[in-house]
Amino acid sequence: MPETSFYKRATFVTHLPAECLYSPSHFWLRETEPGRWRVGFTKFATRMLGEIVEVQWEKASGSPVAGGEIIGSIEGFKAISDIYCVATGTFSGGNTALAQDIELVSREPYAGGWLYEIQGQPDAKCIDLAGYRALLDTTIDHILDKQQADENP
Repeated sequence: MPETSFYKRATFVTHLPAECLYSPSHFWLRETEPGRWRVGFTKFATRMLGEIVEVQWEKASGSPVAGGEIIGSIEGFKAISDIYCVATGTFSGGNTALAQDIELVSREPYAGGWLYEIQGQPDAKCIDLAGYRALLDTTIDHILDKQQADENP
């Protein structure tokens, strides 16, 4: 079992894998072999997306990709969101297990619910665990401030 770091802020609680890199758009990246990265949504992202019903890929396995490029979409009951690439290299394909059990994305975001793999290098915007914890603090505080402002106009 990989080492994790407990995180809690307001009502949001999770365990963040220590060995992962994280993107500002709430994806995690784990190097599975030199230069090969598995990518998925963080628990925070899955909570913001709500119930997920489908994932689709716009890129074929073996296609060149760049950081920030739209490579697919994820559909929830409330909206369809783009899936952005968080690395530059070659798209190695999506997680085929999601076709049978899309709930893996929310149920096991850091394990069986990964989204796609890429051969290449993470985007320069990706940050380590400490950086991601700070990003979550700022993001959650912003959400709480907005909720409070909406409740007390």
